[in-house]
Amino acid sequence: MKHNLKKLALLLTLGLAFTACKKDNDVVAPEEDEAAKEYKYVRVMVADELSTQLNLLDPFAASITSFNAKYPLANLYPTASGRYAAVLYGSQNLAEVFDSGLLSHEDHVDVDRAAQWSVITATGTKPTHFKSKGTESLIFNDGDGTLSVGEEANFNVLGTKFGVVNAGLLPHHGAMAQFANGNYAVTVAATSGASPNRVKVISKTGGLVHASTLEIGAIHGNAGDGNVAVFGGFTSGAATAGGVLVVNASGEQRLIPNPDGFGAFRLASIYYAESAKKFIGYVATKGAYLIDVTGNKITTIYSGTDAYQCKVDYAGKNLMVLTLDGKLRIYDLVTGTLKKEGTVISAVASTDTYKPVLESTARFAYVAVPAAGEVHQISLDDFNKVIKHKVSSRPVRLALLGFESSEGHND
Repeated sequence: MKHNLKKLALLLTLGLAFTACKKDNDVVAPEEDEAAKEYKYVRVMVADELSTQLNLLDPFAASITSFNAKYPLANLYPTASGRYAAVLYGSQNLAEVFDSGLLSHEDHVDVDRAAQWSVITATGTKPTHFKSKGTESLIFNDGDGTLSVGEEANFNVLGTKFGVVNAGLLPHHGAMAQFANGNYAVTVAATSGASPNRVKVISKTGGLVHASTLEIGAIHGNAGDGNVAVFGGFTSGAATAGGVLVVNASGEQRLIPNPDGFGAFRLASIYYAESAKKFIGYVATKGAYLIDVTGNKITTIYSGTDAYQCKVDYAGKNLMVLTLDGKLRIYDLVTGTLKKEGTVISAVASTDTYKPVLESTARFAYVAVPAAGEVHQISLDDFNKVIKHKVSSRPVRLALLGFESSEGHND
């Protein structure tokens, strides 16, 4: 009896020890930190230099879906709604629209349908410049001076095409901006093929609303906030000094000169940061500059000859500047101050025809590296955390689509 009790005690002790050991080793893996991932409904579209392959990267799921574009080297532009991307083939006189299938309801996002091509097309001659406001998309056709205009309600309707607005413009490398009142500011060239030197305001049907009141030189690059349109250029045809032409919806026009000592350079790319409500001018040979349309002055954000990529982040809060040494700088556009800087990719040769291209959300910078055939997803919290996505042989164009949200219909 005593022997049996000892055996029972030993078995109970071993059982308890085994259970304790099992509990100690049953470590529950911690849940993945959602904040360390990209937003669930952000998409990254990638076009290739040599291939017609168009890739749609879902960073949250770490998945890539491939589609066939009509031609290589497509220019990609997201629409203001976040759902669509305009895909422009300038040399082939064609523009298409890609549908991410994502639909925002403000407090959540629905997957309305699978990502796919929309059916609408535009066939203006040499479609080059793209703008979008609300649900309207606008393309400037350099080859004939017309505008192509499309509404998102028609993008997936069989047999539809972009409408054509003919304002009597001569063919030129043009630009345009949409005003909240429905009118457009458009560049004007004095002769066919010449650089534009004036801007006029037209209606949606192409009629003159406000004539040009200022002549400047070689306009290139523009952005608008709905009330004001800003165009980069030289102060005159002599091209000895630069500035920006500011055009109000009312038709008023004025010139803001570049800073003293700027030299014979123009700010050839103009951006508008939606959240910060700031205009930015950029040129690779001088850097990035804040354009104050209220105070009528231009001030330095980054000064240098090595900035080959300058982009406003997806929400329009920060400015991202990528330099030839591989360093990324992040500027707060509300304060104009440098928030963070550090090396994110290898150094780039200034002579490369197609250099890495940059886009950014609030959480990650995305850099397409043509030589590697990859898109690098770089954490903005820690530049050392990089996810490399193999996409195609020579990725040279990027566009962000979707929404900075992880709230779905059933979340």
